[in-house]
Amino acid sequence: MRKKDILELKKRFKKDHCTFTKMCGCYVNGEKNIILTFRETFLNLDEDEYFKYLEIAKKILSGTIGNNILELNFPLNENLENEKQISLMQLKKSQLKDDNLLEDFYESIINSYDYTGNFLILVFHDAYDVITKTTDNAKIDESEEVYEYILCAICPVSLSDPGLRYFEEEQKIKARIRDWVVETPTLGFVFPAFINRSSDVNSVMYYTKNAKDPHPELMEAALGCSAKQTATIQKETFQSIIKDSISADEEKAEKIFMEVQENLNTMIDEYNEIYDDPDSEPITLTQKDIQNLLVESGVPEEATTKIEKSYVESFGEDIPLAEHLIDSKALKANAQRRREEQLEKQVQVLQARLEEVKQETAVDNEAQFSTETNNDNMILTDTLEHNLEESQTINEDGNNLTPNYDVILQVKPEKIPKIKSQIIDGQKCIIIPIDEDEQATVNGLDDLI
Repeated sequence: MRKKDILELKKRFKKDHCTFTKMCGCYVNGEKNIILTFRETFLNLDEDEYFKYLEIAKKILSGTIGNNILELNFPLNENLENEKQISLMQLKKSQLKDDNLLEDFYESIINSYDYTGNFLILVFHDAYDVITKTTDNAKIDESEEVYEYILCAICPVSLSDPGLRYFEEEQKIKARIRDWVVETPTLGFVFPAFINRSSDVNSVMYYTKNAKDPHPELMEAALGCSAKQTATIQKETFQSIIKDSISADEEKAEKIFMEVQENLNTMIDEYNEIYDDPDSEPITLTQKDIQNLLVESGVPEEATTKIEKSYVESFGEDIPLAEHLIDSKALKANAQRRREEQLEKQVQVLQARLEEVKQETAVDNEAQFSTETNNDNMILTDTLEHNLEESQTINEDGNNLTPNYDVILQVKPEKIPKIKSQIIDGQKCIIIPIDEDEQATVNGLDDLI
């Protein structure tokens, strides 16, 4: 079943292209009693009704193949004819004109459909003159075949929500009357299936709105086909098989499951690179593929055996497509988590390097400050010693010559190394530390200290 085949049918569900001949309906209440049946010539419907019914028919060909649209097959048994398949063939050939066939069809759905509530069964008949196409998709004005089919839609019917409305005649706002409203279809099918632009009487195109609840009882009991899982159910089943078989440790199980997902995604990418053709058959995941995938993902041997067994029991001959087992959201979340972890590691490395640089800078600054301070003290000490010697020399010579200095210090030799120069309030100062037991005088005055 190809997407372009479905789109080819769906494009015809327009005002100027639609060729539905008949439309029949059966309204069923919550007790599964038939309330109403009807038959209409589709082209004679009022315009509003015409488009409403057309929208319902379109929904049956909407969604993702393998998830919302499934290809169901009738069991092949040479010695036993499939009664449901024969009934559908007869219903199609009758062009919905045989009331007995319609009644049997309605009863088949009503009795098998596991649903509580009112619903509407709609059946459309159509004959599509399939135009020949060349290899380059150019259309030729001649017919390959007439594809005759029936389309069925099952729509829930529920009461509208309570509310208020404006009554124009009374000019009042009052509670509005709750109506029974036909909703969009939740289930449906097309028979025979339209595959490779041709009729396939051994298959049905089955539609389910909710991929988690495709109603397999309808597939088997009403249509007589082998039930098939949607991609969503297959993905959830596969995830449960892997995690439940690995470990009770959820974190460990999640880690191994993500490794399996990564390797499975790589397998699909490699396959698509080799078979770069949109019409090529997608890769399936056989038991042998599962075995190789688990070994490559580092799954323990005892868990591998358990997973293989559960895989075969869960899927049987209905081998799932590899792409259906991919959890895209989980892969994206895991990729985002890895990016965040890498960023955190980079930040930690940068922070550690920054601390190293800070420490190196602090050591260098301390060494530089110590060197500069020692140099300044040495210069000051040398200057003071020189001045002291000069002052002493002058005094010894008995000369009363006053040196050309504004400040002359005379301290004990052991005090000289403690003298420092410092800028205070923008003024260069000489700092001489004085202990409590020491005395000092400036120009003979003790009170200045």
